[in-house]
Amino acid sequence: MQSESLELVDLTCAGCADRIGMARLAKLAFDGADLRPLCQDLTAKLLDGTAEAGEGLDLSLIAQLLGDKQTGLAVQQDILASHRLFRLSCATDNPRLRVLALAAATDMGSNTPIEFLLEESGVELMVLYAVAEAGLPAPLPDHDIAIVIASDSEDCRDALRMIDQAAPRWPRPLLNPPKLVCNLDRDKLHHLLNGIDGLAIPATIPVTRAGLLPPAGSAEAVAGIAAFPIIVRPRGSHAGAGLAKIDDRAAMVRYLDQRREEEFFVSRFVDYSSDDGLFRKYRVVFVDGRPYACHMAIADRWDIWYLNAGMSGNSGKRLEEETFMRTFDIGFARRHHTALAGMAGRIGLDYFLIDCAETKDGSLLIFEADNTAVVHN
Repeated sequence: MQSESLELVDLTCAGCADRIGMARLAKLAFDGADLRPLCQDLTAKLLDGTAEAGEGLDLSLIAQLLGDKQTGLAVQQDILASHRLFRLSCATDNPRLRVLALAAATDMGSNTPIEFLLEESGVELMVLYAVAEAGLPAPLPDHDIAIVIASDSEDCRDALRMIDQAAPRWPRPLLNPPKLVCNLDRDKLHHLLNGIDGLAIPATIPVTRAGLLPPAGSAEAVAGIAAFPIIVRPRGSHAGAGLAKIDDRAAMVRYLDQRREEEFFVSRFVDYSSDDGLFRKYRVVFVDGRPYACHMAIADRWDIWYLNAGMSGNSGKRLEEETFMRTFDIGFARRHHTALAGMAGRIGLDYFLIDCAETKDGSLLIFEADNTAVVHN
C-alpha cells in the first residue's frame, strides 16, 4: 500500500525569513569588501534582541567568511532553534519556478551553494533546514520542486536520514535523493567508481592517528599503501584544510605534530603533471547525467584550487581555460566520454560535481565527487 503524500501549505511572506545569503556575501568577501562593519551591526542587533531570523543566519555566514567558524556555527544553532525556513531575493515578483532546498545545520561548505546557480534567474529559492530536534514541518511550504543540498558528511547524516524517511511521500519531484548523496564520501566513492573503463581513482582509506605512523624501517607506508609519497587529510575537512603530501616517515611525524585530529583519510599520490611540468585540474558539473565545464585551474603545484592558481591575473592561463570551456563537448568530454558516462550512471544524482585531472596515460583521474562544490558566479 502506497503511503499518502505529505501536505503542502502556501506561506505568506511572514512564513519565510528573508536574508542576504551566500552568493552576495561571498562575492563581497571575494571582491575584498570589509564585512566587519556589517558583522558588528548584526551582532549588536542579535545581542539586543532586535535581529530578524534572516539577519541572524547572515551573521552566521559572515562570521565564517571572516574565519570565525565556531562563532558562526553557534549563531546558526541559536537561530535554527526557532526558525528554519529562509528565502533569498528573487529577480521577479512572479517567479517561474519555486525551489525548496533541503539543508543541514552545518558549516558553509557542507550544503550545496545553490544560490550561485539561481542568482538573477527568476527562480524563487526557499531553504529549509532539516533539524533533528524539530523534524520537518507539517505541512511543508508549497513548492514546485525540491532538492537535497546537504552533503555526505558526518554532521549532515541526521538531516539526510530525516529527509530520506519522508522521501517516498514527497508531494513534488525531489532531486538528489539522500540515499544517493550518501555514496559520495571519499572512502565510499572509490568502491562506487572502481572499474569504470578509462577512469582512475586511487583508494581513499580511513585511518586513525596511531595508524599514520608505520614502524621505522617497515616496507609498508600507511594503511597498506605500499610506498610513500601519500596524500593525507583530516576526515571531514573541506577546501584543503590539513591536506598534505607526505614523502617519508619523518614528514609524517612533522605533520602529526601540527595536527590535533584523530581520524584521517589517506590515498596514494598520483603525479598528474603535464609535459610542461604544470598541473591542470578541472571541475565538471553534471546536470541530469550530462557533463558541463565549470572551470580549469593551472598551477606549478599539485594541490590546486582555483583561487591559489593565479588564474585571474594570468592571461595565458585564462586563454587556456577559455579554450577548454569552449571546446569541452568536442574535446575533453569526447576524450573521456566512457568514463564520464559510467560515472554519471553509477552516482545517479540529478546534480553533482567532480574535481578531476588527466593522467600521463590519458585516463580521467578523479579527486572527489560531491554535491556541494562551488560553481562560481
